[in-house]
Amino acid sequence: MTASPVVTRIAPSPTGYMHIGTARTALFNWLFARGRGGKFLLRIEDTDRERSTPEATEAILKGMTWLGLDWDGDVVSQFERADRHAEVANEMLAKGMAYKCFSTQDEIQAFRDAASAEKRSTLFLSPWRDADPADYPDAPYVVRLKAPRDGATVIHDQVQGDVTIRNDQLDDMVLLRSDGTPTYMLAVVVDDYDMGITHVIRGDDHLTNAARQIQIYTNMGWDLPVYAHIPLIFGPDGKKLSKRHGATGVDEYQAMGYPAAGMRNYLARLGWAHGDDEFFTDAQAMEWFGLDGIGKSPSRFDFKKLANICGQHIAAADDAALLQELEGYLAASGQEPFTDAQRDGMSRAMYCLKDRAKTLGELVEKAHFILAERPLELDEKAEAALDTVSRGILSELTPQLQNASWERETLEGIVAQVAEANGTKLGKLAGPLRAALAGRAVSPSVFDMMLVLGRDETLARLNDVTA
Repeated sequence: MTASPVVTRIAPSPTGYMHIGTARTALFNWLFARGRGGKFLLRIEDTDRERSTPEATEAILKGMTWLGLDWDGDVVSQFERADRHAEVANEMLAKGMAYKCFSTQDEIQAFRDAASAEKRSTLFLSPWRDADPADYPDAPYVVRLKAPRDGATVIHDQVQGDVTIRNDQLDDMVLLRSDGTPTYMLAVVVDDYDMGITHVIRGDDHLTNAARQIQIYTNMGWDLPVYAHIPLIFGPDGKKLSKRHGATGVDEYQAMGYPAAGMRNYLARLGWAHGDDEFFTDAQAMEWFGLDGIGKSPSRFDFKKLANICGQHIAAADDAALLQELEGYLAASGQEPFTDAQRDGMSRAMYCLKDRAKTLGELVEKAHFILAERPLELDEKAEAALDTVSRGILSELTPQLQNASWERETLEGIVAQVAEANGTKLGKLAGPLRAALAGRAVSPSVFDMMLVLGRDETLARLNDVTA
């Protein structure tokens, strides 16, 4: 008998930005499915009509697309499946696994107040649980699950181990509200069952929910999925990651210039490990990822480690793909797009821009010599490097470059000769030359810049500072 194919899902609520914790959960589900030839599905849990917005749904789709977490099939809207959820609740009602509860909010509150005063459990025990339908009033009601009162529910969790919750700690949860709309707790189970979800990998803040949801599966005679509840992400101070720690929305990380491959690598390592491996490709992550590698403790978000991993991915990236990602970064951060000439220059320069740039913003900063137009505006350090003596030496260099063959070895030889003739070293002349070509004191190698800029632009920039 062959095992059924793996099907995972991510099911965010469209009530705000896409949190980095949701992104990591999506990544874990994506890696688990993709590494096993399975399916990864996307469901938008938009049953909260007051807080759900189209803008938030769009932010989720954009965040997933930017991270490169492709999903299979169409996006499922939970709200649009409300009739199916109600159908399941009514089936349980017909089988005596659920019941109509006519208790009002005031009555429920009075029950809890009395229980609190008597120092007993405030878990609501509905008087309608075993009522005769003949006694039902003509009044609004909710449909509640008839949960077991004795024994315990055990969650066999792949991360947390076996978690036992006493049934007397769980109330008869509402399945259908008085207006007939399904609750989130019911909708999740029905959707997961109908979508064929084999593995539910989600945050451990849903652990108690699993105990309640298992009761619906059991009542309906449905096979349980495999559960894996992963710890939350904490900030550097050991508290739940929030705005006070910095960026928490996925869109912010794109605008801050972190490459998607670096984010995937870093988020995979946040709470999961494969030996001592820190830097790895998507293919390796898919091959290695397993639920047994997920730790039980919350992980801490470390911006320094993120930048380090991202720098390695920028250095290893394909030039054309990196250029495309740079253009996405410019759009996300509200910067002007590249002109055709700038794009061409960036393509030619990528080989000397990628090293030691930890973010796409740093890479763009290194590319200033391509993106700037003549006459260059010199920064303070560049201005200082171009004193009278050094400008004089550059004016001697310019005619010697006029007819030189435009190759690194030749250019290095000419610059070294001019430096020696003026009683200085090539390294000393590199500062003024860099200032003339980039307008800055920090840039790629002067010879890389000369090769990328070409003869005409190099000579024009030298003439600008020596004329």
